[in-house]
Amino acid sequence: MSKFLGEFMVTLLVFAMLLPAVASADELVIYSARKEHLIQPLIDIYSAETGTSISFVTDKEGPLLQRLKAEGKNTHADLLITVDAGNLWHAASEGILQPISSAILEKNIPAHLRDPEGYWFGLSERARTIVYSTERVKPAELSSYEALGEKQWQKRLLLRTSKKVYNQSLIAMLIAEHGQKETEQIVRAWVGNLAASPFSSDTKLMEAILAGQGDVGIVNTYYFGRLQKKIPELKLALFWPNQKTGGVHVNVSGAGVTRYAKNPVGAIKFLEWLSSEKAQNLFADANMEYPVNPQVKAHPFVTAWGTFSPSTQNLADAGRLQSDAIMLMDRAGYR
Repeated sequence: MSKFLGEFMVTLLVFAMLLPAVASADELVIYSARKEHLIQPLIDIYSAETGTSISFVTDKEGPLLQRLKAEGKNTHADLLITVDAGNLWHAASEGILQPISSAILEKNIPAHLRDPEGYWFGLSERARTIVYSTERVKPAELSSYEALGEKQWQKRLLLRTSKKVYNQSLIAMLIAEHGQKETEQIVRAWVGNLAASPFSSDTKLMEAILAGQGDVGIVNTYYFGRLQKKIPELKLALFWPNQKTGGVHVNVSGAGVTRYAKNPVGAIKFLEWLSSEKAQNLFADANMEYPVNPQVKAHPFVTAWGTFSPSTQNLADAGRLQSDAIMLMDRAGYR
């Protein structure tokens, strides 16, 4: 019996060690798909300024969403930070987030970069735009996303896999703008112009252009920035498409207050601080993104890429039409 009790107590102790610590009423707990080195400096500054105790867990979007669903009312998470409006919309649709009202957030963040019902708010902006070889393409040859399906780009276009949410959101926004039929024609034309099978990352796509496998592609701006820092004399450049029509496709990294937050007031205050002029550069510059707050200028490294008019479609469409986009890409042969 004593042996059994001893083993039982050891089991309880191990189980207790595996459980997350119970958050105190004034502690803020964050689940973040934004990597630790990007979020830690912000947390350190906010904690120093306000005295708020903050703990956080970092992981990829999928596991974090599954964890929140599994924890339900027992979760300690007050705030979810993740990338892409499609993921934020999905979190809201799964009942993981709660709607909030904040005059500060509504003032600091343009309407198209936040959920219409207040479930999530963009905190930094990135553009998914055209990248091209400066050796083999002239900017005057480029015009729009749609035009990448024209004959002049046959066997010259490179794309990232359709499995990545960034491309799913891009196609979803095209559906919102053009409808299903026209968007499918656009995507089929892209597939017909591919010079190689879709790549697993934006970086590999750009490296393929440098190697001469293709001449143009579509990438997120911060991936371009990372490669440019690595190769200062990079023989690639960004082009801002659709300047006479809908504007450049943009997306966000953002956040929402969890449905069962124990400290929703603290979560809202932290969100409001992240949207402030003081914090916006800290949040955006770390990953070479654009601030969402119109009063804040991007880092000079980012502004050197040039100015552009973005699409002002509400990014909720990226999530609302995501399933349609996935099915459309499959029908069009975009893998």
